[in-house]
Formats: sequence, C-alpha cells, structure tokens
Amino acid sequence: MDQIAPHPVPPVARKEPRRIEQLGRVRVDDYAWMKDEAWQQVLRDPKVLRADVREHLDAENAYTKAMLADTEPLQAAIFEEMKGRIKEDDASVPAPDGPWAYYARYEFGAQHPIHARKPRGAEGPETVLLDEPALAKDKPYFHVGAARHSPDHALYAWAADEQGSEYYTIRVRDLATGEAVGAPIASAYGDFAFSPDSRWLFWIWRDENARPSKVFRRPARGGDDVLVYEEADEGMFLGVGVASDDSHLLIHIGNQETTEQRLIPAADPTGAPVVAEPRRVGVKYELDHWSDRWVIRTNDDGAVDFKLCVSEAAVPAKATWRDWVMHRPGHYITGFAAYAGHIVRAERVEALDRLVVTARDGSEHLVAFDEEAYALNLEDGYEYATTTTRFVYQSPTTPRQWFDYDLVTRERTLRKTQEIPSGHDAGRYLARRLYATAPDGETVPITLLMLKDAPRDGSAPVMLYGYGAYGHAMEPAFSIRSLSLVDRGWIWAVAHIRGGSDKGWGWFLDGRKAKKPNSFTDFIACAEHLIAEGYATKGKIAAYGGSAGGMLMGAVANLRPDLWGAVIAAVPFVDVLNTMSDVSLPLTPPEWPEWGNPLEDAAAYDLIAGYSPYDNVSAQVYPPILATGGLSDPRVTYWEPAKWVAKLRELHAGEAPILLKINMEAGHGGASGRFEFLKEIALDYAFAIWAIEGRWRGLR
Repeated sequence: MDQIAPHPVPPVARKEPRRIEQLGRVRVDDYAWMKDEAWQQVLRDPKVLRADVREHLDAENAYTKAMLADTEPLQAAIFEEMKGRIKEDDASVPAPDGPWAYYARYEFGAQHPIHARKPRGAEGPETVLLDEPALAKDKPYFHVGAARHSPDHALYAWAADEQGSEYYTIRVRDLATGEAVGAPIASAYGDFAFSPDSRWLFWIWRDENARPSKVFRRPARGGDDVLVYEEADEGMFLGVGVASDDSHLLIHIGNQETTEQRLIPAADPTGAPVVAEPRRVGVKYELDHWSDRWVIRTNDDGAVDFKLCVSEAAVPAKATWRDWVMHRPGHYITGFAAYAGHIVRAERVEALDRLVVTARDGSEHLVAFDEEAYALNLEDGYEYATTTTRFVYQSPTTPRQWFDYDLVTRERTLRKTQEIPSGHDAGRYLARRLYATAPDGETVPITLLMLKDAPRDGSAPVMLYGYGAYGHAMEPAFSIRSLSLVDRGWIWAVAHIRGGSDKGWGWFLDGRKAKKPNSFTDFIACAEHLIAEGYATKGKIAAYGGSAGGMLMGAVANLRPDLWGAVIAAVPFVDVLNTMSDVSLPLTPPEWPEWGNPLEDAAAYDLIAGYSPYDNVSAQVYPPILATGGLSDPRVTYWEPAKWVAKLRELHAGEAPILLKINMEAGHGGASGRFEFLKEIALDYAFAIWAIEGRWRGLR
C-alpha cells in the first residue's frame, strides 16, 4: 500500500494585537508587526529587512514550494510552452525619425532587448544605442523604463531600475563617442524628456516615500540640476513630455479624477511653466498642440465619456475652449494623436476599440474591424509631419499585427505579424462575447477564449480574470500565456467589470468610491452567468487577478467562497483600510480619490471597512488560495499579502491550502526579463490546475 507523504506544515504567524482608533472607530490588527518600519530602506536594499520578517517570509516560501513540489514538472512544461510561443530573436517594426529608423531587437535567448538604429530606408550599418543584456548581466533584477534619443540624434538616455523598487537611475550617452555624459541621475522616476532643441533633459525626482514630487532640468550633456516645478499636493502624480509639434514642453499633474497641465514654450525651455487651465476637482483634461491650435480632451461640463475641444490661445484656459468633437454617451474617447494634417482619436464603444481620423478640413473616417472581440491600439511614432500612423490589431485568437495606415489614401500596410514559433492555428479556437446581468440590471461583458470543440456542459474548468479599477480596460487581446490553459481544455474568461473603462468612463465611475462593491458583484455575476450558460460549474472556476485585481480576488473570496475552486491573487491590494490610512505610503494620498479617505471621512472608513479583504476574513470555508508579492514593491507592499494569508489561515474553517509566495528580489511587476516573468505565470497556472483537480487533497 502506497504511503501518503506527510503534509507540509504551514507557518503560523505570531499575533501581536495592535489597537487602532480612528474617527471614533476601533480595529485590532494582529499582524501589523509584519510591516518593517524601515520599509523605505528595504525598497532600496532588501538586505536590511528585519530578521523576524525575513524569517517568516522565507518560511512561507518554503511551505509553498513544498506544497507545490509535485507541480514543478507542470510548471516547467507550461513555462516551456509559453517560451516556445515567443520568437527569441524578435525585433520591433522600425520607427522612422528624420535620417534614422529606430527599433529594439532580441538576440536568441536574451531576456532583455538591444536598442538600435539604422539609416532610414537603407539596410546598413546598425548602431547599437543601448545593450540591455550587457547591463543586466549578473543582476537579479533589471528593468529599463524610458529609453529615447535626443531630437538631434546625438544623445541616448535611459532610465534603469535594478531593484524593482521603481527608483530609477537615468544615464545619458554621447552616440558619437559612446561615452557617458554628465553624472547619473539617481532617485528618478522612470520617464524623462529632452527639450526639442536637444539642449536640456527634464526629469522627475522621487522622494523618500517614493512619490514623484519635483521636476528638474539639467543640461543634456551634463551640468547642474535646476528645480522647474515642485508639486505641493502629495496626492498628485507628475509626468513630463513634449507636444507633438515640438512647440512646448508639458508637465502633467494629476490623480484619478483631477488633472492640470503646465506649459513651457520650446523657444524658451528655461522659462517658468505656465498653467494652461487651473485644476478643478473632478475635471480631467489633457492637451496637445496641433500647429496653430491646442486640442484638449476633457470630461468638463458633464462630458462623462469625454469630448475634444480646441483653443487658438497661446495659453489655453477654459474660457478659450470651443467644443469640437461633441460628447456622446457610450462613445468613450480614450485618447488622440496629432499629426500635421490629421488628428486620430481612439474610441471605445461596448468594450470594442476603433479609430476615427479627422482631417484639417473636418472630414472624418472610421478605422474598425469585424471580429466579435478585438483590441486596437495606436502606437506612438516620432514624426509629426507625416501622413502615416501605426496601429496594432489583435484579438483573443489573432496574434498582434502591426499596420502602417495612410491617413489620406486609407491604405493599410501590414508591417509585421507576431510570430508564434511553436505554431498557432487560429482555426482551433473560438472567441465569444457574452453579457452577464449584474444585480442592479447592468450588463457586464465577458470575453471567452476556448477550443472550438470545448464542451458546454460545465465540465471544462474556467479561469475567470478580472481587474476593475483606475479606469483600466481589460482589452480582448491575444495572449501567449492563456493558450497553455486553453490547450489543456480550459476556458479563459475575462470579466469586463465596473471600475474599468471597458464600457466608457461612466463604467469606471460606477466602480469606485461608494460604488466600489459593484466591481465585486459584477465579477460574481459573470461567474454565475457562465454557470447558467453551461460554460462552468461551481467549484471548477479559478478566479485570477492582480494588484487592484487582487483586492477583487480577496473580496469575492470573502463574499462567495463556494463559487471558486481556486483563487490566485497576484500582488494583491488586500489591506485596504490600513494602507489608505497610512500617509507615508507612496500611493495613499494619490489614491484617496479612487477609494476615499478613511482618515477624514467616516463614510469612507465604513465603506472600506465593509469590503477590505483583510478586514473581512471570517470563519468560513475558503477555496485553495495562492497570494504572491514582491519584497521591493512600492505599490502593494509585501506585508499586505503576508498579513492576509496569516489571517486566512487563522480563521479558515476548511482544509484547503492557503499559500504565499514572495519574490525576494523583485517588486510589483515580478521578475524582470521576458522569460523569467513567465515562470511566475507558470506557477499561477500550475496552482490553478493543482487546486481545481483537487491534488492538494492527497497531501492530507
């Protein structure tokens, strides 16, 4: 008789009750000790993590490894499948700019790309601008944020993060000599901008709490940094850019509900920035200069799904705006791109994307496709005086296709199709668009991907993915990853729930602050609809989400644990009440518009306390749960999933395993490198299969 292997013993976190009184309310947090009070230093140097915390996280990792030991061959197989769908010596479509064409390419087996250029319209010779594999060698983590050339093509700058903490260092290289120019810029945000005259570099400083709070200017070839702008409101994010026609430098200021733009004329890049339109709470706007006028995208005056305005003023204050593309409910204008003779705007209608091209004479035409579910995205280019734009088309069954589109002749030129080296037969798969009915009567889109011959009797396991926050839409895109489940007979489903902008900006507004619970009930309604339509069975659905989608996972695990056969919560934002009450954390003040401020608003406190996953863990039977995190994560700190798992284990009334995996060498995005990250996805998928198949029961 075969012996059953002994059950690995889960770590038991010690309890140190901490009483917290806030707005006349009291809560007790037994696991607050997991937060290292020197977390800012840990972000920069994980070796300084407090010993007791490290010991606990190491024990959690060891337990997860032991529990999932028999899935390691499956993890390896899924990883190799996903890797086999990536063209290892791939390259981007070259982007023309003046005499050069710029691109990135991978050498066979490389984790990181080489940035390069060639003479425009000619084959030879290549100039290597940035060799990421060489810079990343022997580093546990390496990620390049922005990387770009100066407008005069003489310099190349890049921002690199070597910890996963999102503190970047910016370096500049002279392309003629190959030598570094100027001192490296430390504690920077991952983006920057050259002035159109190539003389200046504008960059953003991250403070000790990892917030972007100051804009500096320095000579592009090295010199002293000069403060250009300092944001007094710690709840605002900063960005820098350049207008499409090179007329202005732009400083972007904003949070989820309010924005402001400041302008610096390119003719005087050392001048003080001027406010375009002063910030007003609840009003978002962004702008670009279109030769002789400004084009403004805004939700002002009740334009929930946004409209476009124009202004001929030098400083486009609200009083100078004229409505140009009127607001139409349900036609969400997601953005626009300006070219000398055309504006291309992106719209989303019923969770499907389309492009609208407008010429200077006001004539318009539509760019759209016919699949039931697809994604269509503009791709940034360098040139303004051109009649060519580039977009990427994809669908759950169709790999990415890069098209150059002639804005005058309307001709589409296919420049590249994503190559799947291991093979991809789109005819084997079926993509469907379903609509679930939420408790309040709203229809919630669901995108499905399955094998054409997949049964509709509820026997197929389902991976239901959701996010539902910050207005981010879950586009029906092609994924080399989901195919590893679909090819095993799974159905991959994406729930386009409220909190995203899948059905417009109003869809986002209906899933934030007081309406945040709609995100959770929408997701549950999607699961129930899949069951009712014969696609799924209760207990054979794996729920999957990350970051704010991890909050979703925690909430639906508390609300309807019976629906799920597995829950995967990646870098989950689950300790919502404590995090939104901690003003030292990088995202707390900027995210009060999204969740509410429980430090000052009793209604916000009560609302968050009512759904925060950590605060609502109860003595009930939970499904198998896997939570993951990153030690250097400044967005969702490592202690959130660690505390959540400890409390789940304490109160869980069943026997299903609750697992935690913390990447001790990465941050919010997980491992760096195009292949290493796939190992983390393979772990998630293997856990889902292991849990749905009930293989954990054999460890009892």
